[in-house]
Amino acid sequence: MEYRQLGKSGLKVPELCFGAGTFGTANEFFKAWSETTQEEANRIVDICMDAGMNLFDTADVYSDGESEKALGKALAKHNRDDVMISTKATFRLGKGPNDVGSSRYHLIQSAERSLKRLGTDYIDIYHLHAFDATSPVEETLRALDDLVREGKIRYIACSNFSGWHLMKSLSVSERYGWSRYVGHQVYYSLVGRDYEWELMPLAADQGVGALVWSPLGWGRLTGRIRRETGIPKDSRLNSNIVNDAGPQVPEEYLYTVVDAIDEIAKETGKTVPQIALNWLLRRPTVSTLVVGARNEEQLKQNLGAIGWELTKEQVAKLDKASALPKAYPYWHQVQFKERNPFPV
Repeated sequence: MEYRQLGKSGLKVPELCFGAGTFGTANEFFKAWSETTQEEANRIVDICMDAGMNLFDTADVYSDGESEKALGKALAKHNRDDVMISTKATFRLGKGPNDVGSSRYHLIQSAERSLKRLGTDYIDIYHLHAFDATSPVEETLRALDDLVREGKIRYIACSNFSGWHLMKSLSVSERYGWSRYVGHQVYYSLVGRDYEWELMPLAADQGVGALVWSPLGWGRLTGRIRRETGIPKDSRLNSNIVNDAGPQVPEEYLYTVVDAIDEIAKETGKTVPQIALNWLLRRPTVSTLVVGARNEEQLKQNLGAIGWELTKEQVAKLDKASALPKAYPYWHQVQFKERNPFPV
């Protein structure tokens, strides 16, 4: 396992991070992904630790807090100093008017509750799960800075921000000397490359590391979907609650990308998900990939994505197959490569 800087912070994180969204299933959405028992969660954590994959990502809303509880129990036997925990707040968790958002009230309350569920004194990376346009950015960042100064969280990050959301936040942090976002948890995959248009150039310029969620394209690049067979009947993509909440990918585009991956699979002897993950690890600004697993076998498959590299020719083939027309102004900007080059 290699370790990378998280943005321009001093924190080094493993190139693969375990996403514990499959732990502690307690509602319809997460049951569509997995129903991992506590015993299975314990075993998965042990395998991760043995592989040097010591960063674990969760969120307060994952299975209504049960994911944090299950992860905390699975990590209990490990030395806390050997583990890094990432969790999130902002989405609604409760019925009250203040049980949602990034207000000082909700963030402090959420952090305290996450610490209790995780069974720890501090959180290594604390994310805002989304941008809250109704709470002043100054209030949000001051609350996060206070939590850092109190030792309850060590680094702050965000997730699913637009470019202007992130840049405004970084500007406010700089203005007041408060903690700044060092990471941005983003959707990015071979069938979802929008991150490259604005957020990647911003991250490269401002030193914000990408923690990539759903790097297998919301379950589309697991190797089970083929042009000849389509989407398997037991795939979670057949669940409306899962499909409607995730990125939409045209079928013909998906099959074109999978066909290209299959060609490289024959050349390398690697699997579809291993190739898709390895491609992401070659991209600028990427600090870590958040990978999930229903069981031990899936986890070990994902670990096969590291320790080797695609050739430049193979990367170029995947780039070409997965390229899509850019929205304005990006299609115009890429024509000015002489003075405005894109990171990829």
